[in-house]
Amino acid sequence: MEPNTLLDSVLDEAGVSHAGLAAHVNEAGRARGMKLRYEHTAVARWLKGQRPRGQVPDLICEVLGERLHRALTLDDIGFDTPGSRRGPATSLSGFVERATALWRSDEQQRPHVVEAPAVTGTPAVIPVWEWENPPEDSDVSRRGLTRVSMTDIETLGAARAHYEQMYRKAGGVATRTRVVGFLNSEAAPLLRGSYADDTGRQLHRATGGLVAIAGICAYDSNTHGLAQRYFHQALRLAKASGDRGLGAYVIALLVNQSLFMKEYRQAVAFAESALRAAGSQITPALAADLYAMQAKAYARLGDGAGTLSCIRRAETAADRIRPGQEPDETGYVQPGLVNVQVAEALLSLGDLGGAREHATAAVGTPAHDRGRVHRLAMLTHIELRQGDVDRAGATAVEMTERARGMESQRLRDRLRAVREHLAVSGSAATAEAAALIDGALRVPL
Repeated sequence: MEPNTLLDSVLDEAGVSHAGLAAHVNEAGRARGMKLRYEHTAVARWLKGQRPRGQVPDLICEVLGERLHRALTLDDIGFDTPGSRRGPATSLSGFVERATALWRSDEQQRPHVVEAPAVTGTPAVIPVWEWENPPEDSDVSRRGLTRVSMTDIETLGAARAHYEQMYRKAGGVATRTRVVGFLNSEAAPLLRGSYADDTGRQLHRATGGLVAIAGICAYDSNTHGLAQRYFHQALRLAKASGDRGLGAYVIALLVNQSLFMKEYRQAVAFAESALRAAGSQITPALAADLYAMQAKAYARLGDGAGTLSCIRRAETAADRIRPGQEPDETGYVQPGLVNVQVAEALLSLGDLGGAREHATAAVGTPAHDRGRVHRLAMLTHIELRQGDVDRAGATAVEMTERARGMESQRLRDRLRAVREHLAVSGSAATAEAAALIDGALRVPL
């Protein structure tokens, strides 16, 4: 079920508690001859995505509409007609209201939003299918109170770059609250503002880049359902912008999450969709990353031929990367990234020698601290698998020192995994490294 962020937003605007809404709905039902006995727990279920039966959604519109002194529709409170589709089939303005409602609920740390699980199966695939296929947005212009200027759009772009760097240095836990706060205070009013089609497309592109960063931070904070919803929002904004390259970048984020969730066939399919639909708009850096992640997925599926084919394609694309010719979003594809992805794929296939060669090359290439931690973790794991425990201990020590100060659940998971592998080796060098990791993990987020 999708969290009902629209109902949550309207409740907040009306100043009505969960228990208060239940009581008012019961009272409105009695006026119509209905015997209702709802309590606050029912409202909590509605906020999690459950649709109440019969006339109750209309009663909710009536109760909250009277409180707000305006008429509310089922769409306004997130109870659109059963079976109706969301996404491009929903108007762009309707999408904006749903998106900004999610940002507001996230900033307020609503449990039904923050703790919502990631969707799987068809609901996970539909946003990607709708991005790739018609209809396109023929006109994204809007009339609002605030006139959007290019200065506003440049501010959003600068904010995206700022929060991306903050994420790389401090981690997603510390960064998420800041980027979500910025979305609420700055981006939401602009999306509801006044702009022509051309300006609107640039606005949706800039906002999509910011929303993607919010999703990355949510993923790094271990809130995967929320991360997925941000990625789906960013994909819808990319479609409205008309920038296929941005959409392919967002799908790469979904591919990475699919790998983490062990949805390997989905990861392959999503990457194929991005490569196919973006066409000439896909850059060498993004193509390299998509092929490398496909290689990891094929390796996990035990498809050696598919793995090696994607590795070759990833390396060919990486050779074509030219600094200064890539968009800001693909800046994460730094030298050595493909090497560490290939190392992981080869490790899954049991090719320890090839995996170590690529992991060593990745570690020997300059990278930001966050990327370096992941590279060192991979190299440590391979060294342990090869029985080189003294070298693995030294690599793990460097990894741990690099990770200090970063508030990241993903990095903590990497540290724990390395700690477990070190513990079974039984050498003095690995015991020292394991103790160092224990100390780092004791620091609360």
